[in-house]
Amino acid sequence: MPPLSLKTIEERVEALAGREEYDDDFIFELLLAYGRSKSNNTRVRSGQINVAAHPEHGEYAQKEVFYFRSLAGQPQPATTGERETNLLTEVEALRTHEIVVRHKIRFVIVHDGQWMAAVDTRTGENRLIPLAEIDKHTAFFLPWAGMEKAQYVAEAPADTKAAAEMAKLFDALVAANPDLVATDDSRHSLNIFFTRLLFCYFAEDTELFDEGLFTQSVASHTREDGSDTAEVITNIFDALDVADKKNLPAHLQPFPYVNGRLFSHEANYVVPTFDKQSRTLLLKLGRLIWRDINPDIFGSMFQAVVATGSRSELGQHYTSVPNILKTIEPLFLDELRDEFQRAYDSEKKLKKLLERIGKIKIFDPACGSGNFLVIAYKELRRLEHAILDRLSVLSRDYMTLFSDSLVKVDSFYGIEIDDFAAEVAILALWIAKHQMNMEFKEKFGAELPMIPLKSMVQVKCANATRIDWNEVCPHSPEEEVYLIGNPPYVGGRKRTKEQTMDLEIAIGDRPFSKNLDYVAAWFIKGGEYIQGSCAQLAFISTNSIVQGEHVGLMFPLLFDMGLEIGYAYPSFKWTNNAKHNPGVSVVVVGLRTMSGKPKHLFQSGVARTVKIISPYLSEETSSIISRRRNPIAEIPSMNFGMMAYDGGNLLLMSHERHLLLTSNAPGFKYLRKFYGSNEFINGIDRYAIWILEADLLDALSIPWIRDRVEATQRHRIELGTKDSLKLAEVPWRFREQHKPTNSIIVPRVSSEARTYVPMGYLGPDTVISDAAFAVYDAELWLFALLTSKMHMTWLGAVGGRMKTDYRYSNTIVYNNFPVPPLSKNMKEALTQTALRILDVREYFCEHTLAELYDPKKMPELLFEAHEENDVLVDSIYRKDGFDSDEQRLAVLFKLYEKMVADEAAAAPKKKSRKGARK
Repeated sequence: MPPLSLKTIEERVEALAGREEYDDDFIFELLLAYGRSKSNNTRVRSGQINVAAHPEHGEYAQKEVFYFRSLAGQPQPATTGERETNLLTEVEALRTHEIVVRHKIRFVIVHDGQWMAAVDTRTGENRLIPLAEIDKHTAFFLPWAGMEKAQYVAEAPADTKAAAEMAKLFDALVAANPDLVATDDSRHSLNIFFTRLLFCYFAEDTELFDEGLFTQSVASHTREDGSDTAEVITNIFDALDVADKKNLPAHLQPFPYVNGRLFSHEANYVVPTFDKQSRTLLLKLGRLIWRDINPDIFGSMFQAVVATGSRSELGQHYTSVPNILKTIEPLFLDELRDEFQRAYDSEKKLKKLLERIGKIKIFDPACGSGNFLVIAYKELRRLEHAILDRLSVLSRDYMTLFSDSLVKVDSFYGIEIDDFAAEVAILALWIAKHQMNMEFKEKFGAELPMIPLKSMVQVKCANATRIDWNEVCPHSPEEEVYLIGNPPYVGGRKRTKEQTMDLEIAIGDRPFSKNLDYVAAWFIKGGEYIQGSCAQLAFISTNSIVQGEHVGLMFPLLFDMGLEIGYAYPSFKWTNNAKHNPGVSVVVVGLRTMSGKPKHLFQSGVARTVKIISPYLSEETSSIISRRRNPIAEIPSMNFGMMAYDGGNLLLMSHERHLLLTSNAPGFKYLRKFYGSNEFINGIDRYAIWILEADLLDALSIPWIRDRVEATQRHRIELGTKDSLKLAEVPWRFREQHKPTNSIIVPRVSSEARTYVPMGYLGPDTVISDAAFAVYDAELWLFALLTSKMHMTWLGAVGGRMKTDYRYSNTIVYNNFPVPPLSKNMKEALTQTALRILDVREYFCEHTLAELYDPKKMPELLFEAHEENDVLVDSIYRKDGFDSDEQRLAVLFKLYEKMVADEAAAAPKKKSRKGARK
């Protein structure tokens, strides 16, 4: 049986919440919610696998799983505080209980009927939980379901505060210097100024400079009106690029020689002119605590301060620390940390691990301002510190530590198309190095030299889609290289001509589709780079790459290289510290050369080991669903609805129809209800003029109809295309003119919040627009199939998304939907459940479908009607039904693969040319 999804577990635990009192059965209900079987619970209760506990006294235990003790029925303290203290004291005491220690029990739990105290003996975490709010603590017990809780670092609020203050200074300087952003050269000059300024603030707050040296120098040697501030800052910047200080004025001699090209002279560079306001803001910035700033401030600064427009055009987004960790932790950090734990007591193994870390290369081929490189560098340095700390305990040889880190900044590589961003990435890594040197000093009492800087950071300013990545980061098949990053994502229909050329160059001789996302260039080039080697990659991308048609366009190219998905994060909302978060949902995909190593699928930060990860980021199949012209099952075809192609002239809103009605205008027999997705779901009344050729003369005799038909004709002629001119000859008709019949309408887009897409069954007096799909001459049994959980599960797995909403496709979702042969009796039963759903909808006809299918408002009667239909549809696929959508999906993919194989076997074999000549 496939493991439960996190969503299913959350739903099950939620069902346990809200009670006033809980008995000893609660622990077993909780275990069931996490997928522990009923038979397992029975055996625990009967003593078959009960490890020396005493059920008669409310005490249960299972090896490696749980130890539970009930205090229900015992006298309780008068106050809640005393009650909580008693529970925590009890559970902590039980951590060393003989049963817990001897049987390696994971969770120790105590409850008194209203509250629970629990401790995870592996992580040391504990919880005090009101049982009525157990659903708020679902993640704590996830190891019961084979999922480990992931920990992530939160960003410091200092980052966004500093960026906001920088933005104020930027605006003030632009106001004082209107020409600063007039040209590319002047903006470049301003960007360099802010980069240097940021370094000075950081340096004076972190012991690179004397404390407060830069800010105090500006404050002491400039006038309050700011008139000479630019001159003083220019002199300071020049001093930072001079090794021999003896000829400098006394107030400039304390500034050290920085090197690293950071303060080197540029012909077009000038410090902007200051006024009183901008000088005040400059000094205010200097009073911030810059030592608390993460180097990912650079990304936030790009959005809030520097070249915001150009960054947006390049498709780049600032990436937060937790999102970066979602790439680098499963890719390599988790493994390195595990190896550290295994080597903890072995000097030889620890030295070997230290050598390994020193040889690792990190490469971001769309590095922006260096966020990913910085976080990866800092995490490797922290691991190095932990190893050195342990070695100093194991051997006296390590009491005196290295004079420098084995994790070198020149092992960090990047490609960035924007020249200023590339320079900032280099600076970010130098600052990260100094931060880690400070941590080293604090931990070991030894100081590692930082300046003069050495320009060794390997960030190249280039177009990553057109450059050979091996030129930037050369590697042999045996080297440990990790590609990370957040490449630009631009949809296939939104690419510029240059971006399309980029993509074509990157893909080379492989099949190219105009619908490929721009980010595919990075995945393809990344696949080529790691192919047949130890190198691996993990990129963040929009979730569109693992949905719908795009799966079949990109992933076969990667799998043909002998690659597999080693780990993945399915869709999650994009969040960061920027003032306005991008409204996108993203995924993390990790690729590597095929191997027998474990694969990990993450949900809500929780890892689960799986046998396979499909391009849909599920574990049910390796199949890729591509467009299909006709249904694979014995079901009727589904098409787009009918396009009016009329400039709005053949359609009427409700108020327009009302005006005609009140004026007693004839012609109402030529109006039909008109439904697209929006009209159908939200109950919007629209009407279409519908004329059959046999009624044409009568219809055109009605003035208001004739006027609209003539307007449609003019519109089609003005368009001037071959199709429009042909349609202008029949201006009373829609572009497509299906004979109205009983039809199923399927909205093309529907909210992800709905359990079911609100489909409908319409009579022949309606017209379905091309904003929805339609099955004409449809029978009710098909409606029952399509509005079932089985079909919704299929849609969720293989369909596309518009942001996070379902985006239906007839060629991918419907035509590939596997349906077993249905008996006459089954079709009749399905017809009855379909009628029941439609009858209940009619009963609540004063509500729109959007309201009826809102999970928080769905009437109980409608829920029950759908539940009855789901049970029936489930029985078509498996007699004993399903416990989860994962089980449904596994059966659907298995049936799909069988139907594809049967189809291939039944297809006539093509004759060879030689045979054809005979």
